[in-house]
Amino acid sequence: MPKGMEKQVFGGEHHSGRVARPLWTAIKRGLLGRCPHCGEGKLFYAFTKTVEKCSVCGEELHHHRADDLPAYLVIVIVGHIVVGAFMTVEATSTLTLWQHALIWVPLTFSLAVALLQPVKGAVIGLQWALYMHGFGGEKDEFEPHSGA
Repeated sequence: MPKGMEKQVFGGEHHSGRVARPLWTAIKRGLLGRCPHCGEGKLFYAFTKTVEKCSVCGEELHHHRADDLPAYLVIVIVGHIVVGAFMTVEATSTLTLWQHALIWVPLTFSLAVALLQPVKGAVIGLQWALYMHGFGGEKDEFEPHSGA
């Protein structure tokens, strides 16, 4: 390796000296609506409102930045399920337009509502495991936009 160049390592926390957090465990705990750190405390106090900190281990959770990513992921997941199922049913049966509407509209809404909280929990678990957005103890810094 040439002098002055470091070997690049992707993933984990090899570069920062911080202890690597269990990524898949944190995501699974988030999916289940539990604290990504201890897996015991509740992650949500309302449908998609997260608690300020875990009632069991005290891990601060208020600084997550899930924003719109969970909604986008739910749209992609539900879209693949519903469109795939619709195409299969359409190819194998002769349902009327109203019958299709009575099947696919409620299914789409039900799946979207059912998946939103678990997906948001998984995104928060991912952010916690990767020390993102304040979960590493540092403050988020925003780059100012140039007025060009």
